[in-house]
Amino acid sequence: MTCPHHEDPGARIVREEGAKTDFSQDMSYGDYLQLDAVLNAQQPRSPDHNEMLFIVQHQTSELWMKLMLHELRAAVASVARDDLSSAFKMLARVSRIMEQLVHAWDVLATMTPPEYSAIRPYLSSSSGFQSWQYRCIEFMLGNKNAAMLGPHAHRPDLLAHVRTAYEAPSLYDEALRLLARRGLAVPASHVERDWTQPYRADDAVEQAWLAVYRDPKHHWDLYQLGEELTDLEDAFRLWRFRHVTTVERVIGFKRGTGGTSGVGYLRKMLDVVLFPEIWTLRTDL
Repeated sequence: MTCPHHEDPGARIVREEGAKTDFSQDMSYGDYLQLDAVLNAQQPRSPDHNEMLFIVQHQTSELWMKLMLHELRAAVASVARDDLSSAFKMLARVSRIMEQLVHAWDVLATMTPPEYSAIRPYLSSSSGFQSWQYRCIEFMLGNKNAAMLGPHAHRPDLLAHVRTAYEAPSLYDEALRLLARRGLAVPASHVERDWTQPYRADDAVEQAWLAVYRDPKHHWDLYQLGEELTDLEDAFRLWRFRHVTTVERVIGFKRGTGGTSGVGYLRKMLDVVLFPEIWTLRTDL
Protein backbone atom coordinates (compact mmCIF):
# COMPACT_ATOMS: atom_id res chain seq x y z
CA MET A 1 0.00 0.00 0.00
CA THR A 2 1.30 3.47 -0.92
CA CYS A 3 2.21 5.65 2.04
CA PRO A 4 -0.10 8.72 2.12
CA HIS A 5 2.96 10.95 2.54
CA HIS A 6 4.47 9.65 -0.71
CA GLU A 7 1.23 9.32 -2.68
CA ASP A 8 1.27 10.70 -6.21
CA PRO A 9 -0.61 14.07 -6.25
CA GLY A 10 -2.81 12.96 -9.11
CA ALA A 11 -3.75 9.73 -7.35
CA ARG A 12 -4.48 11.65 -4.15
CA ILE A 13 -6.91 13.96 -5.99
CA VAL A 14 -8.74 10.96 -7.46
CA ARG A 15 -8.94 9.32 -3.99
CA GLU A 16 -10.11 12.50 -2.27
CA GLU A 17 -12.76 13.11 -4.93
CA GLY A 18 -14.11 9.64 -4.37
CA ALA A 19 -13.97 8.91 -8.10
CA LYS A 20 -15.10 5.41 -9.02
CA THR A 21 -12.32 3.38 -10.65
CA ASP A 22 -13.60 -0.20 -10.49
CA PHE A 23 -16.02 -1.08 -13.28
CA SER A 24 -15.82 -4.85 -13.09
CA GLN A 25 -19.45 -4.97 -11.93
CA ASP A 26 -20.87 -1.68 -13.26
CA MET A 27 -21.45 0.04 -16.57
CA SER A 28 -18.58 2.25 -17.67
CA TYR A 29 -18.43 5.23 -20.02
CA GLY A 30 -17.21 3.00 -22.84
CA ASP A 31 -19.96 0.46 -22.16
CA TYR A 32 -22.68 3.12 -22.27
CA LEU A 33 -21.42 4.59 -25.57
CA GLN A 34 -20.55 1.20 -27.05
CA LEU A 35 -17.13 2.57 -27.88
CA ASP A 36 -15.69 -0.82 -28.79
CA ALA A 37 -18.09 -0.95 -31.74
CA VAL A 38 -17.68 2.73 -32.63
CA LEU A 39 -13.87 2.83 -32.46
CA ASN A 40 -13.46 -0.45 -34.31
CA ALA A 41 -15.73 0.67 -37.17
CA GLN A 42 -12.81 2.26 -39.06
CA GLN A 43 -11.39 -0.31 -41.47
CA PRO A 44 -9.08 1.34 -44.01
CA ARG A 45 -8.75 -0.53 -47.29
CA SER A 46 -5.61 1.16 -48.53
CA PRO A 47 -2.11 1.27 -46.99
CA ASP A 48 -2.23 5.09 -47.04
CA HIS A 49 -2.05 7.03 -43.78
CA ASN A 50 -4.69 9.56 -44.85
CA GLU A 51 -7.56 7.13 -45.36
CA MET A 52 -8.30 7.22 -41.62
CA LEU A 53 -9.13 10.93 -41.95
CA PHE A 54 -11.47 10.22 -44.86
CA ILE A 55 -13.31 7.46 -42.99
CA VAL A 56 -13.62 9.27 -39.66
CA GLN A 57 -14.84 12.50 -41.27
CA HIS A 58 -17.62 10.70 -43.09
CA GLN A 59 -18.58 8.48 -40.17
CA THR A 60 -18.84 11.43 -37.79
CA SER A 61 -20.92 13.29 -40.38
CA GLU A 62 -23.29 10.33 -40.53
CA LEU A 63 -23.60 10.39 -36.73
CA TRP A 64 -24.47 14.09 -36.82
CA MET A 65 -27.00 13.34 -39.56
CA LYS A 66 -28.54 10.65 -37.38
CA LEU A 67 -29.12 13.25 -34.69
CA MET A 68 -30.37 15.74 -37.29
CA LEU A 69 -32.98 13.24 -38.49
CA HIS A 70 -34.01 12.53 -34.91
CA GLU A 71 -34.61 16.25 -34.35
CA LEU A 72 -36.22 16.90 -37.74
CA ARG A 73 -38.76 14.09 -37.36
CA ALA A 74 -39.77 15.43 -33.97
CA ALA A 75 -39.90 19.01 -35.27
CA VAL A 76 -42.17 18.09 -38.18
CA ALA A 77 -44.47 16.23 -35.80
CA SER A 78 -44.52 19.22 -33.44
CA VAL A 79 -45.45 21.64 -36.22
CA ALA A 80 -48.20 19.26 -37.33
CA ARG A 81 -49.77 19.39 -33.85
CA ASP A 82 -49.29 23.14 -33.38
CA ASP A 83 -46.59 22.69 -30.73
CA LEU A 84 -44.28 25.39 -32.01
CA SER A 85 -42.30 25.96 -28.82
CA SER A 86 -40.97 22.39 -29.02
CA ALA A 87 -40.37 22.70 -32.76
CA PHE A 88 -38.31 25.89 -32.32
CA LYS A 89 -35.91 24.17 -29.93
CA MET A 90 -35.44 21.23 -32.29
CA LEU A 91 -34.99 23.37 -35.38
CA ALA A 92 -32.43 25.55 -33.63
CA ARG A 93 -30.54 22.39 -32.72
CA VAL A 94 -30.64 21.19 -36.34
CA SER A 95 -29.11 24.49 -37.47
CA ARG A 96 -26.31 24.08 -34.92
CA ILE A 97 -25.70 20.51 -36.10
CA MET A 98 -25.34 21.84 -39.62
CA GLU A 99 -22.69 24.23 -38.36
CA GLN A 100 -20.73 21.24 -37.08
CA LEU A 101 -21.05 19.59 -40.49
CA VAL A 102 -19.81 22.76 -42.19
CA HIS A 103 -16.68 22.81 -40.03
CA ALA A 104 -16.09 19.11 -40.64
CA TRP A 105 -15.18 20.02 -44.22
CA ASP A 106 -12.33 22.16 -42.83
CA VAL A 107 -10.68 19.01 -41.52
CA LEU A 108 -11.17 17.04 -44.73
CA ALA A 109 -9.77 19.98 -46.71
CA THR A 110 -6.36 19.23 -45.16
CA MET A 111 -6.24 16.21 -47.51
CA THR A 112 -4.26 17.18 -50.60
CA PRO A 113 -4.99 15.93 -54.14
CA PRO A 114 -2.09 13.42 -54.13
CA GLU A 115 -3.23 12.08 -50.76
CA TYR A 116 -6.77 11.56 -52.00
CA SER A 117 -5.52 10.00 -55.24
CA ALA A 118 -3.72 7.38 -53.15
CA ILE A 119 -6.95 6.14 -51.58
CA ARG A 120 -9.47 6.81 -54.36
CA PRO A 121 -9.01 3.45 -56.15
CA TYR A 122 -9.96 1.68 -52.91
CA LEU A 123 -13.32 3.50 -52.67
CA SER A 124 -14.67 1.70 -55.75
CA SER A 125 -18.13 3.20 -56.53
CA SER A 126 -18.95 4.20 -52.95
CA SER A 127 -19.91 7.86 -52.58
CA GLY A 128 -21.64 10.25 -50.22
CA PHE A 129 -24.26 10.50 -52.99
CA GLN A 130 -25.49 7.15 -51.64
CA SER A 131 -26.00 8.32 -48.04
CA TRP A 132 -29.53 7.27 -47.14
CA GLN A 133 -29.57 9.58 -44.14
CA TYR A 134 -28.65 12.60 -46.25
CA ARG A 135 -31.39 11.66 -48.69
CA CYS A 136 -33.93 11.50 -45.87
CA ILE A 137 -32.83 14.95 -44.72
CA GLU A 138 -33.26 16.39 -48.21
CA PHE A 139 -36.68 14.78 -48.57
CA MET A 140 -37.78 16.05 -45.16
CA LEU A 141 -36.69 19.53 -46.21
CA GLY A 142 -38.73 19.28 -49.40
CA ASN A 143 -36.21 18.43 -52.12
CA LYS A 144 -38.13 15.43 -53.49
CA ASN A 145 -36.71 13.42 -56.40
CA ALA A 146 -37.89 9.87 -57.19
CA ALA A 147 -34.57 9.02 -58.87
CA MET A 148 -32.85 9.31 -55.50
CA LEU A 149 -34.66 6.19 -54.28
CA GLY A 150 -32.64 4.09 -56.72
CA PRO A 151 -29.31 3.94 -54.84
CA HIS A 152 -31.11 2.27 -51.92
CA ALA A 153 -33.14 -0.32 -53.84
CA HIS A 154 -30.63 -3.06 -52.97
CA ARG A 155 -31.37 -2.57 -49.26
CA PRO A 156 -35.13 -2.88 -48.60
CA ASP A 157 -34.64 -1.89 -44.96
CA LEU A 158 -32.95 1.40 -45.88
CA LEU A 159 -35.26 1.99 -48.83
CA ALA A 160 -38.20 1.86 -46.43
CA HIS A 161 -36.73 4.73 -44.39
CA VAL A 162 -36.02 6.82 -47.48
CA ARG A 163 -39.43 6.12 -49.00
CA THR A 164 -41.18 7.14 -45.79
CA ALA A 165 -39.48 10.55 -45.95
CA TYR A 166 -40.20 10.77 -49.67
CA GLU A 167 -43.93 10.13 -49.30
CA ALA A 168 -44.54 12.27 -46.21
CA PRO A 169 -45.21 16.02 -46.02
CA SER A 170 -41.96 17.93 -45.65
CA LEU A 171 -41.19 20.38 -42.86
CA TYR A 172 -42.24 23.24 -45.14
CA ASP A 173 -45.43 21.45 -46.16
CA GLU A 174 -46.42 21.15 -42.51
CA ALA A 175 -45.54 24.80 -41.92
CA LEU A 176 -47.91 25.85 -44.73
CA ARG A 177 -50.65 23.59 -43.40
CA LEU A 178 -50.21 25.31 -40.05
CA LEU A 179 -50.58 28.73 -41.66
CA ALA A 180 -53.80 27.53 -43.27
CA ARG A 181 -55.13 26.26 -39.92
CA ARG A 182 -54.44 29.70 -38.49
CA GLY A 183 -56.70 31.25 -41.11
CA LEU A 184 -54.07 32.53 -43.54
CA ALA A 185 -54.89 32.22 -47.24
CA VAL A 186 -52.70 29.29 -48.22
CA PRO A 187 -54.12 27.78 -51.44
CA ALA A 188 -55.73 24.34 -51.20
CA SER A 189 -53.14 23.04 -53.68
CA HIS A 190 -50.50 23.53 -50.97
CA VAL A 191 -52.50 22.08 -48.08
CA GLU A 192 -53.32 18.71 -49.63
CA ARG A 193 -51.27 17.45 -52.56
CA ASP A 194 -49.04 14.63 -53.75
CA TRP A 195 -46.23 14.99 -51.23
CA THR A 196 -43.80 13.08 -53.46
CA GLN A 197 -43.74 15.95 -55.94
CA PRO A 198 -41.14 18.71 -55.66
CA TYR A 199 -42.44 21.86 -54.01
CA ARG A 200 -43.51 24.63 -56.37
CA ALA A 201 -43.43 28.25 -55.24
CA ASP A 202 -46.73 30.11 -55.30
CA ASP A 203 -47.52 33.83 -55.13
CA ALA A 204 -50.46 33.15 -52.80
CA VAL A 205 -48.15 31.37 -50.36
CA GLU A 206 -45.83 34.37 -50.41
CA GLN A 207 -48.80 36.62 -49.64
CA ALA A 208 -49.68 34.41 -46.66
CA TRP A 209 -46.14 34.71 -45.31
CA LEU A 210 -46.17 38.45 -46.00
CA ALA A 211 -49.25 38.78 -43.80
CA VAL A 212 -47.23 37.17 -41.01
CA TYR A 213 -44.15 39.32 -41.53
CA ARG A 214 -46.11 42.57 -41.83
CA ASP A 215 -47.77 41.99 -38.47
CA PRO A 216 -45.27 39.98 -36.41
CA LYS A 217 -46.83 40.93 -33.07
CA HIS A 218 -50.15 39.39 -34.09
CA HIS A 219 -48.51 36.31 -35.65
CA TRP A 220 -45.50 36.10 -33.36
CA ASP A 221 -45.03 32.31 -33.30
CA LEU A 222 -45.56 32.01 -37.06
CA TYR A 223 -43.10 34.86 -37.59
CA GLN A 224 -40.60 33.02 -35.42
CA LEU A 225 -41.25 29.84 -37.40
CA GLY A 226 -40.42 31.72 -40.59
CA GLU A 227 -37.12 32.86 -39.11
CA GLU A 228 -36.28 29.36 -37.85
CA LEU A 229 -36.82 28.10 -41.39
CA THR A 230 -34.58 30.90 -42.68
CA ASP A 231 -31.83 29.94 -40.23
CA LEU A 232 -32.16 26.32 -41.23
CA GLU A 233 -31.87 26.92 -44.96
CA ASP A 234 -29.06 29.41 -44.42
CA ALA A 235 -27.07 26.75 -42.57
CA PHE A 236 -27.93 24.12 -45.17
CA ARG A 237 -26.68 26.37 -47.97
CA LEU A 238 -23.39 26.87 -46.16
CA TRP A 239 -23.05 23.09 -45.76
CA ARG A 240 -23.62 22.54 -49.48
CA PHE A 241 -21.25 25.34 -50.46
CA ARG A 242 -18.46 24.08 -48.20
CA HIS A 243 -18.96 20.63 -49.68
CA VAL A 244 -18.48 21.97 -53.22
CA THR A 245 -15.36 23.95 -52.41
CA THR A 246 -13.77 21.06 -50.50
CA VAL A 247 -14.42 18.61 -53.34
CA GLU A 248 -13.01 21.07 -55.89
CA ARG A 249 -9.97 21.63 -53.70
CA VAL A 250 -9.27 17.92 -53.32
CA ILE A 251 -10.24 16.39 -56.70
CA GLY A 252 -10.78 19.35 -59.03
CA PHE A 253 -13.29 18.54 -61.75
CA LYS A 254 -12.84 14.76 -61.82
CA ARG A 255 -16.04 12.70 -61.89
CA GLY A 256 -17.29 11.54 -58.51
CA THR A 257 -16.83 7.94 -57.42
CA GLY A 258 -20.62 7.58 -57.41
CA GLY A 259 -20.83 8.44 -61.13
CA THR A 260 -21.90 12.09 -60.95
CA SER A 261 -19.95 14.93 -62.55
CA GLY A 262 -18.58 15.77 -59.11
CA VAL A 263 -18.20 19.52 -58.65
CA GLY A 264 -20.57 20.20 -61.58
CA TYR A 265 -23.35 18.21 -59.92
CA LEU A 266 -22.76 19.78 -56.52
CA ARG A 267 -22.90 23.28 -58.02
CA LYS A 268 -26.30 22.51 -59.52
CA MET A 269 -27.51 21.57 -56.04
CA LEU A 270 -26.52 25.04 -54.80
CA ASP A 271 -29.38 26.45 -56.86
CA VAL A 272 -32.04 24.41 -55.04
CA VAL A 273 -34.16 26.63 -52.79
CA LEU A 274 -36.03 24.75 -50.07
CA PHE A 275 -38.36 27.42 -48.68
CA PRO A 276 -38.67 29.86 -51.61
CA GLU A 277 -41.38 32.23 -50.35
CA ILE A 278 -39.49 32.74 -47.08
CA TRP A 279 -36.74 34.35 -49.18
CA THR A 280 -38.71 36.17 -51.88
CA LEU A 281 -40.99 37.90 -49.36
CA ARG A 282 -38.06 39.98 -48.15
CA THR A 283 -38.01 41.92 -51.40
CA ASP A 284 -41.67 42.83 -50.99
CA LEU A 285 -41.63 43.87 -47.34
